[in-house]
Amino acid sequence: MPFHRQAYAAIDLGTNNCRLLIARPAGEHFVVIDAFSRVVRLGEGLAQSGRLSDAAMDRALTALHVCAEKLRKRNVHLARSVATEACRRASNGAEFIDRVYRETGIRLNIITAQEEARLAVLGCHILLEHGEGPAMIFDIGGGSTEMVLVDPSEPVPRILDWQSVPWGVVSLTESTGPIADSPEARAAAYADMRERVASGFASFTQRIGQTRAHAIERGAIRLLGTSGTVTTLASLYLGLPQYDRRAVDGLIVPTADMRAISQRLSSLSPAERVGVPCIGRERSDLVVAGCAILETIFDIWPADRLGIADRGIREGILRSLMATGGDPVRSREALRQLSSGAPR
Repeated sequence: MPFHRQAYAAIDLGTNNCRLLIARPAGEHFVVIDAFSRVVRLGEGLAQSGRLSDAAMDRALTALHVCAEKLRKRNVHLARSVATEACRRASNGAEFIDRVYRETGIRLNIITAQEEARLAVLGCHILLEHGEGPAMIFDIGGGSTEMVLVDPSEPVPRILDWQSVPWGVVSLTESTGPIADSPEARAAAYADMRERVASGFASFTQRIGQTRAHAIERGAIRLLGTSGTVTTLASLYLGLPQYDRRAVDGLIVPTADMRAISQRLSSLSPAERVGVPCIGRERSDLVVAGCAILETIFDIWPADRLGIADRGIREGILRSLMATGGDPVRSREALRQLSSGAPR
């Protein structure tokens, strides 16, 4: 097969989802030829036990077997597969990685929070609004959330500062525990979630204080988010009956509207949330934590508008692989050049 026709693949095994993207280079971009996404809830129960449960590992393995079959079908040899916060935190994370390789042939690499942030930036920065000065990119995951301050003046943004906190939609939901079915209990739990996230980002908020003040003063405060939370809320903003990536990816929405949607969802009962289009049963128990994280990010970086990205780590992996001819070692080295700050 000619080199330029080679298919590249990226697998992102997160705390909540397993995602695969297979693509071929097309000039400076790529064309997706296959994709797969499944909710596996790998981090379910991790906050309490410190381990990946047997049921969660089995769900993830079932999804990874589908990924492995797609890689074989597409004759993919240039691939990179990563695992994030759930495998970083779990005492049996490395053991699970070995099992995945034995049973599927997929060699997962547990990446650091810093590399996770770099890959997310590389995968979605193209959707940043044009403007002057630094911008903020964030990724709300299942087990962690990353905020990344970037200088977008170069073709690939340079990371100026970043922070990862162990609060994602799964970990924050599980740490909060059951919530009594009353408006008062829901309001108190939501406030507690927001306080936990704000506390986690406190040192980052302090470090970027001067940059934020200058951006607000110039009226040039840009914000871009990638996560199921922002794409789901953007769907509600548009009034979509069901999710449509083409309508959501690249959308710019007023943050005031996203706040209003977040606050409305946080006040609904579980049964009411299940009935909301684009949420349903699958996301109903996690979306409130996502809203709490999102509103806290708006407090930290108070932009008037939010860019929505339905792209992130997988796209970042593909771009780094394609830029280095499929060499995973060189692609990781290239990623390290994005950051000028020390790990946070």
